[in-house]
Amino acid sequence: MDIRRVSFDHPDAVKLNDQVQAEYAARYGDEGDATPLSPSDFASPNGVYLIAYDEFDSPVATGGWRTQDANDEGYSDGDAELKRMYVVEQARGRGLARRILAALEEDARAAGRLRMVLETGDKQPEAIALYVSSGYEPCAKFGYYRHYESSRCYAKAL
Repeated sequence: MDIRRVSFDHPDAVKLNDQVQAEYAARYGDEGDATPLSPSDFASPNGVYLIAYDEFDSPVATGGWRTQDANDEGYSDGDAELKRMYVVEQARGRGLARRILAALEEDARAAGRLRMVLETGDKQPEAIALYVSSGYEPCAKFGYYRHYESSRCYAKAL
């Protein structure tokens, strides 16, 4: 697996983002994640966006983190927010999400972030299982969906 840093508006990132949005829409019966995101959110030193490529140079997994500090959406100073973790269906079960997650944690730690935070939903049990098994613990709700009953927020000290 070849994990590469890319911009959030890279064609492969756009392709995978469209796929994850379609999956969110199918699971939740809506338009997907409406959290505002910008390519600049993931630009170094304030974040990173990664894509894993398989042996055929096809993009198969993605994820990013962006800087967050204390604000009225419930973030804390030093937070790194995990966004758009996704593995294409045909590549699932191979540990790719865990590898992307570890790379993102390492990058955020190196950038001086103190805590990795993420928001997921109750209709994503696979994601919740990944995060809990990777040391994430439930935390106070934050972010765009903090007022939704289906929202689940987790954090891990870096």
